[in-house]
Amino acid sequence: MAPKESEGAGRASDRKVTASLPTPTLETTRFTMRKLVRNDTQALFPTLSDPEQCKFMLSAAFETEEKLGDWLCDPDWNGRSWSTIERSTGELVARIVAVPCEHETAELGYITVKHRQGEGIAFECTQRLLKQLYEVENHHRVFAVTDPRNLNSNRLIEKLGFRREAHFVENIKTHIGWCDEYYWGMLKSEWLKRNR
Repeated sequence: MAPKESEGAGRASDRKVTASLPTPTLETTRFTMRKLVRNDTQALFPTLSDPEQCKFMLSAAFETEEKLGDWLCDPDWNGRSWSTIERSTGELVARIVAVPCEHETAELGYITVKHRQGEGIAFECTQRLLKQLYEVENHHRVFAVTDPRNLNSNRLIEKLGFRREAHFVENIKTHIGWCDEYYWGMLKSEWLKRNR
């Protein structure tokens, strides 16, 4: 099965992570994005326990809900996670992530639950998060890291307006071996130009 639109950016960054900000509730036309809590583990487990869905992530698929919950709610992790809830059904449909880094920069990540991929959920919700990061929190730059083979994720990042800044060859070793990485970036000025 080919990776879908929202299996992920947000592999990992070697950039210095800075103090985390609050995780505000955000709204889109169809979704409410609220702070992820441990009880969200059950809804995310079918996706994050699937080896094909986790192929381009840094770690392998999770074997138990408990291990996934520990990872999702790691108190030492400095990023922010939003659970995306579809208002019409109450279903948790995605996890969206922003990791604060030095120099007014943040890293973007996302994954949509596997049975809802391809519906534009990641696009709608990452658009909303980018608006928050640039227009409210005043980030200068947002970046994402993807595997070049993750075609759908790369298409999504391009559709959002990111430019590919680098292609690092066998840059990182993951559970599937040595992997290339694309680095994508977008400046606040570029965001504002596209969205005004």
